[in-house]
Amino acid sequence: MEKQIGNYSFIVGVILAVVLGLAAPKLGAATAWLWSLLIVLGLVVGFLNVSGKETKEFLLVTVSLVVVAYAGSAQITSWSNVQLIGPYIKGIFDSILAFVVPASVVVGLKDVWGLARGE
Repeated sequence: MEKQIGNYSFIVGVILAVVLGLAAPKLGAATAWLWSLLIVLGLVVGFLNVSGKETKEFLLVTVSLVVVAYAGSAQITSWSNVQLIGPYIKGIFDSILAFVVPASVVVGLKDVWGLARGE
């Protein structure tokens, strides 16, 4: 049951990150609530969806994703030069970061905790 909640949280989080990234310029005050929801979903994924031998692979993939999304998000001048879709791409990168970073922090801390306990 916990695994299903984690799986659904991941799917909803990715979809919400893309939708929020696309809609962020138009949402106004609702954006803060949706970003908070993304962070909570990231925490749920970190606690419920990743465990055991998939931890290392998850951390490797999330580190790659965070680096790429951060680099893409940091290119403010480049994306602002892209007509029509630049702000949306930046919004998607920012939303992915808001979702993936909490999940990777939780999984990383769980892994360090397991190492400290001798597992």
